[in-house]
Amino acid sequence: MAARGARPAAGDAGRRARNGRSAQDAARYTAAFRKGLNETGYVEGRNVTVEYQWLEGQYDRLPSLIDQLVRRRVAVIATPALTAGAQAAKAATTTIPIVFGVAEDPVQLGLVASLARPGGNATGINIFTSEVVAKRLGLLHDLVPKAVRVAVLINPANAPVAETMLREVPEAARAIGLQI
Repeated sequence: MAARGARPAAGDAGRRARNGRSAQDAARYTAAFRKGLNETGYVEGRNVTVEYQWLEGQYDRLPSLIDQLVRRRVAVIATPALTAGAQAAKAATTTIPIVFGVAEDPVQLGLVASLARPGGNATGINIFTSEVVAKRLGLLHDLVPKAVRVAVLINPANAPVAETMLREVPEAARAIGLQI
Protein backbone atom coordinates (compact mmCIF):
# COMPACT_ATOMS: atom_id res chain seq x y z
CA MET A 1 0.00 0.00 0.00
CA ALA A 2 1.16 3.54 -0.52
CA ALA A 3 0.10 6.35 1.73
CA ARG A 4 -0.19 9.85 0.36
CA GLY A 5 3.29 11.23 -0.26
CA ALA A 6 4.81 7.74 -0.42
CA ARG A 7 5.36 5.64 -3.50
CA PRO A 8 2.66 6.01 -6.15
CA ALA A 9 0.87 2.66 -6.02
CA ALA A 10 0.32 -0.37 -3.86
CA GLY A 11 0.69 -3.89 -5.13
CA ASP A 12 -1.44 -6.51 -3.52
CA ALA A 13 -0.14 -9.64 -5.19
CA GLY A 14 -1.90 -11.84 -2.66
CA ARG A 15 -5.31 -10.57 -3.66
CA ARG A 16 -4.32 -11.03 -7.23
CA ALA A 17 -2.99 -14.48 -6.71
CA ARG A 18 -5.00 -15.92 -3.85
CA ASN A 19 -5.45 -19.50 -5.03
CA GLY A 20 -5.74 -18.21 -8.59
CA ARG A 21 -9.17 -16.78 -7.88
CA SER A 22 -11.13 -14.47 -10.08
CA ALA A 23 -12.43 -11.12 -8.82
CA GLN A 24 -15.89 -12.65 -8.33
CA ASP A 25 -14.55 -15.62 -6.35
CA ALA A 26 -12.53 -13.38 -4.03
CA ALA A 27 -15.15 -10.68 -3.39
CA ARG A 28 -15.46 -11.67 0.27
CA TYR A 29 -11.68 -11.52 0.79
CA THR A 30 -11.40 -8.21 -1.05
CA ALA A 31 -14.11 -6.71 1.17
CA ALA A 32 -12.32 -7.96 4.30
CA PHE A 33 -9.03 -6.55 3.02
CA ARG A 34 -10.64 -3.15 2.43
CA LYS A 35 -12.21 -3.25 5.88
CA GLY A 36 -8.81 -3.97 7.43
CA LEU A 37 -7.27 -1.08 5.52
CA ASN A 38 -10.05 1.24 6.72
CA GLU A 39 -9.62 0.11 10.33
CA THR A 40 -5.97 1.13 10.17
CA GLY A 41 -6.67 4.51 8.62
CA TYR A 42 -6.20 3.72 4.93
CA VAL A 43 -9.01 4.51 2.50
CA GLU A 44 -8.67 3.42 -1.11
CA GLY A 45 -8.61 6.38 -3.43
CA ARG A 46 -7.90 8.84 -0.62
CA ASN A 47 -4.60 7.88 1.01
CA VAL A 48 -3.80 4.50 -0.51
CA THR A 49 -3.99 2.91 -3.93
CA VAL A 50 -4.45 -0.83 -4.24
CA GLU A 51 -4.29 -2.69 -7.52
CA TYR A 52 -6.24 -5.89 -7.93
CA GLN A 53 -5.19 -8.25 -10.70
CA TRP A 54 -6.34 -11.83 -10.88
CA LEU A 55 -4.50 -14.93 -12.05
CA GLU A 56 -7.74 -16.72 -12.98
CA GLY A 57 -5.94 -20.01 -12.25
CA GLN A 58 -3.03 -19.19 -14.58
CA TYR A 59 -0.13 -19.57 -12.14
CA ASP A 60 2.40 -19.32 -14.95
CA ARG A 61 1.62 -15.58 -15.04
CA LEU A 62 2.84 -15.09 -11.47
CA PRO A 63 6.54 -14.36 -12.13
CA SER A 64 5.78 -11.70 -14.76
CA LEU A 65 3.13 -10.14 -12.52
CA ILE A 66 5.60 -9.87 -9.61
CA ASP A 67 8.29 -8.51 -11.97
CA GLN A 68 5.89 -5.77 -13.11
CA LEU A 69 5.27 -4.76 -9.50
CA VAL A 70 8.99 -4.62 -8.75
CA ARG A 71 9.73 -2.56 -11.88
CA ARG A 72 7.02 -0.08 -10.83
CA ARG A 73 8.51 0.11 -7.32
CA VAL A 74 5.25 -0.42 -5.45
CA ALA A 75 5.22 0.32 -1.72
CA VAL A 76 4.45 -3.23 -0.55
CA ILE A 77 3.66 -6.65 -2.01
CA ALA A 78 1.16 -8.78 -0.08
CA THR A 79 0.87 -12.49 -0.85
CA PRO A 80 -1.58 -14.02 1.65
CA ALA A 81 -2.25 -17.73 1.18
CA LEU A 82 0.06 -18.20 -1.77
CA THR A 83 3.48 -19.70 -1.16
CA ALA A 84 4.45 -19.39 -4.81
CA GLY A 85 3.61 -15.68 -4.70
CA ALA A 86 5.74 -15.11 -1.61
CA GLN A 87 8.66 -17.00 -3.13
CA ALA A 88 8.37 -15.14 -6.45
CA ALA A 89 8.29 -11.80 -4.63
CA LYS A 90 11.27 -12.73 -2.44
CA ALA A 91 13.24 -13.81 -5.51
CA ALA A 92 12.37 -10.59 -7.34
CA THR A 93 13.21 -7.96 -4.71
CA THR A 94 15.29 -7.40 -1.61
CA THR A 95 14.00 -3.88 -1.00
CA ILE A 96 10.21 -3.77 -1.40
CA PRO A 97 8.48 -5.00 1.79
CA ILE A 98 6.69 -8.34 1.36
CA VAL A 99 3.87 -9.46 3.63
CA PHE A 100 3.05 -13.15 3.18
CA GLY A 101 0.73 -15.86 4.41
CA VAL A 102 2.04 -19.38 3.86
CA ALA A 103 1.14 -22.87 5.01
CA GLU A 104 4.73 -24.07 5.33
CA ASP A 105 7.62 -22.98 7.54
CA PRO A 106 8.81 -19.62 6.13
CA VAL A 107 12.37 -20.34 7.32
CA GLN A 108 12.50 -23.58 5.32
CA LEU A 109 10.97 -21.77 2.34
CA GLY A 110 13.80 -19.23 2.47
CA LEU A 111 11.46 -16.31 3.06
CA VAL A 112 12.91 -15.28 6.43
CA ALA A 113 16.09 -15.92 8.42
CA SER A 114 14.21 -17.04 11.55
CA LEU A 115 10.75 -16.78 13.10
CA ALA A 116 12.01 -14.60 15.96
CA ARG A 117 14.03 -12.28 13.72
CA PRO A 118 12.81 -12.48 10.12
CA GLY A 119 15.34 -9.95 8.83
CA GLY A 120 15.31 -8.82 5.22
CA ASN A 121 12.25 -7.41 3.54
CA ALA A 122 9.72 -10.19 4.20
CA THR A 123 7.45 -10.91 7.13
CA GLY A 124 4.11 -12.58 7.58
CA ILE A 125 2.22 -15.46 9.07
CA ASN A 126 2.15 -19.17 8.56
CA ILE A 127 -0.38 -21.80 9.47
CA PHE A 128 2.02 -24.68 10.17
CA THR A 129 0.06 -27.04 7.97
CA SER A 130 1.77 -30.21 9.19
CA GLU A 131 0.62 -29.55 12.75
CA VAL A 132 -2.90 -28.73 11.57
CA VAL A 133 -3.07 -31.85 9.38
CA ALA A 134 -1.89 -34.04 12.27
CA LYS A 135 -4.42 -32.44 14.61
CA ARG A 136 -7.29 -32.95 12.14
CA LEU A 137 -6.40 -36.60 11.63
CA GLY A 138 -6.07 -37.04 15.40
CA LEU A 139 -9.52 -35.56 15.94
CA LEU A 140 -10.96 -37.80 13.22
CA HIS A 141 -9.31 -40.81 14.86
CA ASP A 142 -10.80 -39.78 18.24
CA LEU A 143 -14.26 -39.48 16.64
CA VAL A 144 -14.04 -42.79 14.77
CA PRO A 145 -11.45 -44.84 16.67
CA LYS A 146 -12.16 -48.07 14.74
CA ALA A 147 -11.43 -46.45 11.38
CA VAL A 148 -8.25 -47.74 9.82
CA ARG A 149 -8.47 -46.19 6.35
CA VAL A 150 -9.20 -42.57 5.59
CA ALA A 151 -9.80 -40.98 2.21
CA VAL A 152 -8.44 -37.50 1.61
CA LEU A 153 -9.77 -35.43 -1.27
CA ILE A 154 -7.30 -33.00 -2.81
CA ASN A 155 -7.89 -30.36 -5.47
CA PRO A 156 -5.08 -30.84 -8.02
CA ALA A 157 -5.89 -27.45 -9.56
CA ASN A 158 -4.62 -25.82 -6.37
CA ALA A 159 -1.07 -27.13 -6.76
CA PRO A 160 0.59 -25.52 -3.72
CA VAL A 161 -2.00 -26.88 -1.30
CA ALA A 162 -2.21 -30.24 -3.07
CA GLU A 163 1.56 -30.73 -2.88
CA THR A 164 1.60 -29.86 0.81
CA MET A 165 -1.28 -32.24 1.57
CA LEU A 166 0.30 -35.08 -0.43
CA ARG A 167 3.46 -34.64 1.61
CA GLU A 168 1.97 -34.02 5.07
CA VAL A 169 -1.10 -36.27 5.25
CA PRO A 170 0.63 -39.68 4.85
CA GLU A 171 3.25 -38.76 7.45
CA ALA A 172 0.64 -37.61 9.97
CA ALA A 173 -1.51 -40.70 9.29
CA ARG A 174 1.39 -43.12 9.86
CA ALA A 175 2.08 -41.51 13.23
CA ILE A 176 -1.38 -42.53 14.51
CA GLY A 177 -1.71 -45.81 12.63
CA LEU A 178 -4.06 -44.74 9.85
CA GLN A 179 -3.90 -45.67 6.18
CA ILE A 180 -4.61 -43.03 3.58
